[in-house]
Amino acid sequence: MARKIPFVQAKITEELEKRAKEFEESAIKQSAGLSYITHLPELGYSDEKILELVDSHLQLGNYKWKEGRVSGAVYYYDPDLVALTQTVYGRASYTNPLHADIFPGVCKMEAEVVRMTANLFHGGPEACGTMTTGGTESLIMACKAYRDYAREVKGITKPNIVMPVTAHSGFDKAAQYLNLHVKTVDLDKATMSVNIRKMEAAITKNTIMLVGSAPNYPYGTLDNIEAIAKLGRKYNIPVHVDACLGGFVIIFMKRAGYPLPPFDFRVPGVTSISADTHKYGFAPKGSSVILYSDKKYRRHQFTVTTDWPGGVYGSPSVNGSRAGGVIAATWATLIRFGLDGYTEATKRIVDTAKYIERGLRTMEGIYVYGEPATSVIAFGSSTFDIYRLSSALSALGWNLNNLQFPPGVHICVTFMHTREGVADKFLQDVREQLKEILKDPGRPVEGAMAIYGVAQSLPDRSLVGDFTRVFLDAMYYTPPPETSKNGQLKEH
Repeated sequence: MARKIPFVQAKITEELEKRAKEFEESAIKQSAGLSYITHLPELGYSDEKILELVDSHLQLGNYKWKEGRVSGAVYYYDPDLVALTQTVYGRASYTNPLHADIFPGVCKMEAEVVRMTANLFHGGPEACGTMTTGGTESLIMACKAYRDYAREVKGITKPNIVMPVTAHSGFDKAAQYLNLHVKTVDLDKATMSVNIRKMEAAITKNTIMLVGSAPNYPYGTLDNIEAIAKLGRKYNIPVHVDACLGGFVIIFMKRAGYPLPPFDFRVPGVTSISADTHKYGFAPKGSSVILYSDKKYRRHQFTVTTDWPGGVYGSPSVNGSRAGGVIAATWATLIRFGLDGYTEATKRIVDTAKYIERGLRTMEGIYVYGEPATSVIAFGSSTFDIYRLSSALSALGWNLNNLQFPPGVHICVTFMHTREGVADKFLQDVREQLKEILKDPGRPVEGAMAIYGVAQSLPDRSLVGDFTRVFLDAMYYTPPPETSKNGQLKEH
């Protein structure tokens, strides 16, 4: 490996240190002059001072998400809903379902969230699940359940999972945690959904689960869940449908006038589904649901320790203690919206997404990837570097998501984009920036967006990983305390 050559390693280290400095300086710049609190104060702050500081921190940032300028991230905002969930969270903030005997009410709420969600996805009487802290934990739990199930029932000790190349990176995280081998499958280039023939070819005797996305994150396209489930039945392999992103859209689309191919527990062979309540379920951040068709799978998700001196210990998911306040606020959000509320929101979101898609398809110089199924529209270009368009739109205050392999950009339409004039303004800005870019289509991208092109071109992917770790380190950077002339530390 070339990077192990001393002078190459020295150059890499130099570049990483340079980038680390840049990321740290950027972190300080984003703090907009706010001081850093790096030591506990001798005397506690007053409530008024704390709230003032909170407001100052929450005002940081360059993007006007309340005005619909951000792709994804914030899926719904309504002061009345915020007031409700704040109140509910406050009343339940001390609760913890780990102590079921002390807080049976919040345990009941969690069970009801799971059952309501299972019923939405047409689970049968044996359907079950748990809440988690987010989509990634839901995926980790599904992988853990199937790993342990395959080991106990089938004797598989070298497990692999077969999934589309577009499946969420949370599966890769699960594989790193759980010592699983990931076998990714290419897409059908026309549909940008997984190639079923290649998926079947990837299956081995050690395959413990098949994965399909509904929809996938990069392109917003829907994998052929029926075909994947057919493979699952043929080879006796569990099938997981990842609906973390769009689960609370797809389940209401038929009611909203946008029927989709079958994707849930009505499809024979589908054994689990993940859906994030904190995305299009509009619940507070930190809530998702993992569902199973049968309790035999969920039992293998659980962790049980029987011989600990502290007593028999069992927990349903990664965390032992869990925030009952989030569970209660999620429960409150679901029953506040109801079927009609979610259907209306879905209609507005999908109407807006279709409107944006139609507009993008008419524009010279770009094309839309595949057939977007729900709320995500991805686009690329064979005429110019698509990251130039992303950069130009960023300069106008739009925060989009950049894609790689192949290069692209997507917008994840949320309820924030359904407000009057937002979609039209987005299309207008795209059209105007395209007009400028096409005057000189061969010009390379400049500035921060250039790193995406560089990252794709690096054959040694470990270098990309190193740069990513440097960026993550910088997120936790706090500047060292300043020292005054008399040698005393200045307070931050």
